[in-house]
Amino acid sequence: MNNDRYLTFALGKGRLANKTLELLEKTGITCEEMKDKNSRKLIFVNEDLKLRFFLAKGPDVPTYVEYGAADIGVVGSDTIMEENRRVYEVLDLGFGKCRMCVCGPAQARELLKHHERIRVASKYPNIAKDYFFNKKHQTVDIIKLNGSVELGPIVGLSDVIVDIVETGSTLRENGLEVLEEICPLSARMIVNQVSMQMETERIRSLIQKLKPLCEA
Repeated sequence: MNNDRYLTFALGKGRLANKTLELLEKTGITCEEMKDKNSRKLIFVNEDLKLRFFLAKGPDVPTYVEYGAADIGVVGSDTIMEENRRVYEVLDLGFGKCRMCVCGPAQARELLKHHERIRVASKYPNIAKDYFFNKKHQTVDIIKLNGSVELGPIVGLSDVIVDIVETGSTLRENGLEVLEEICPLSARMIVNQVSMQMETERIRSLIQKLKPLCEA
């Protein structure tokens, strides 16, 4: 192990980063620089522990980790599935829980049941494709959207959507419902494949400290 080498974390911006830092603090890992909300810094450092942190958009976190710009990343499992990067998924952090679901108006249930060719709108085209093509063996047309996917069935762009469901209130307000559940989701820790070999001791030690906290 190289004691002069910094271990770098890429954290998904927003609630995910805040929850991750809270969790790390319970293991004795802190980064005071990150608590300054007015800071315009991009990289935050804990010199004593030789740790670096930076915030990134969720979909970019697995990219930083795959290419070694970060040793460790924290991001939702939806992003890991969608981006399909070559990283090790090492720990379910136990927060940010929600579900990936097929949603739509109640009458669309019949279209799903009879495996009809339908249009599916989603921010997650790869997850949608894998679910319909490989698990349901149903031919569908997938439409990539970046904004409010709930609009898809309402304006007639799609028959159903594939999206994250937390409480389901947005669906209900727009006359939509969960038709099928694809999988549960939560925040996960991922590790660069080379870092896992080079920094085995430090990374495994961190995982061991976090594990009981995640299961609590």
